[in-house]
Amino acid sequence: MKRIVLFIATNIAVVLVLTIVTRLLGVDRWLTAQGLNYPMLLAFSAVIGFAGSFISLAISKWMAKAAYRIHVIDRPQNQVESWLVEKVREQADKAGIGMPEVGIYESPEANAFATGPSRHNALVAVSTGLLQNMRQREVEGVLAHEVSHVANGDMVTMTLLQGTLNTFVIFLSRVLGFALDQFLRRGDDERRGPGVGYLLGSLVCQVLLGVLASLIVMAYSRHREFRADAMGAQLEGKEVLLGGLRRLKQITESGGVIDNRSPALAAFKINHPTGVMRLFMSHPPLGERIAALERVG
Repeated sequence: MKRIVLFIATNIAVVLVLTIVTRLLGVDRWLTAQGLNYPMLLAFSAVIGFAGSFISLAISKWMAKAAYRIHVIDRPQNQVESWLVEKVREQADKAGIGMPEVGIYESPEANAFATGPSRHNALVAVSTGLLQNMRQREVEGVLAHEVSHVANGDMVTMTLLQGTLNTFVIFLSRVLGFALDQFLRRGDDERRGPGVGYLLGSLVCQVLLGVLASLIVMAYSRHREFRADAMGAQLEGKEVLLGGLRRLKQITESGGVIDNRSPALAAFKINHPTGVMRLFMSHPPLGERIAALERVG
């Protein structure tokens, strides 16, 4: 799930746009005309929350291709491209999923990722750095891990989780914004709908609660990495996957090149922040993943 931060950022942007549009249409004023209508507010929050999440899922492949200028291999032009396509096809057949698109993107960093809206409409991409710094069997282990993400339906699962969190973020932000507005307008008997306190308070709360919700998504993403490792071991062999993870760890610890084209693209990277930033990691440390896979029978 190396693209999870990009997915969250896209989701937040889409939800904010939908929020602004609904406000311009007067939906918030209608919801608060006679005090908060909690059942209607919850339904409204669910519609906006899941819409933002599913729109983000629908454009996930397009976003990945645009962000990394991925060269999708339609017709292999050399031996490496032919091998990549055939290996992904072989693993996809074993996993029982549709053939994903296969692509390569220019980056000195050893990396790979999978994304897409469904098990039969996905993209598996690898960096040139990965191909240059890892042996063929090690790359095959990495590919098995990424194909496993597709087979496990991880993007769809994350979408449902994000949609649920969006619903509560939107709901609670408006409840808190309404409470702030009532506090600022205490003693005012006029019923004029939501005031500035509601508009600004709910917007700020939505952003802050959205950041907190992302911690839950990241924690679940880390959990899914272990599951993808286990399934990848079934597809390609435990030692093959361990070889790929150990090589990635070796590259990381030796000061492998980091691709800093955009902070937002950190979602795609196998990174290792420390301290509080560990809460925002989409992946567990490679050492933990290796230890967990070694314990698998």
